[in-house]
Amino acid sequence: MELAAVYKALGRERSCALVRTVSMGALRTFGVYGAMKIRSRLRTLNRRKLASIAPRLWDRIQNGDKGLERDLTQAVLVSNIPMIVSVLDLLGIEHDGNGFFDKDGDYTDKFTEGWEATVVEHCRGSFDDDLVLLYVNHLGWEAGVLDRPYLGESAVGGE
Repeated sequence: MELAAVYKALGRERSCALVRTVSMGALRTFGVYGAMKIRSRLRTLNRRKLASIAPRLWDRIQNGDKGLERDLTQAVLVSNIPMIVSVLDLLGIEHDGNGFFDKDGDYTDKFTEGWEATVVEHCRGSFDDDLVLLYVNHLGWEAGVLDRPYLGESAVGGE
């Protein structure tokens, strides 16, 4: 599964809403600011400008910009560390306290049948549903346990 398929399944409106969760402070803290500035093709990167070009970013991802797909996902996720920590704690995946874990580890036993729905239910009411879905799909993609986008009970937006 490609992350672009997740954005496509969420649709333009929901994907653009995820861009509005990006924190410039988090991008700087986690070393993603420079990459996101380059990928966004903005002279000055700030929340307002990033939000204004979100539809163009979605179009570029749909047209195969894999670098943007990866960096934008990282930007959204590092801006929402508390959700990541909550999910990893729920699944029992050891991490450094900021949601970073050993990517070479074997976590197949953590992804039991229905783990996606368990995560979504656990996060309901605490975190934005689309943000949780992005992370579920990103985590499933990283671990190699999802072969197509997971949207749970959520309506498919695929514009």
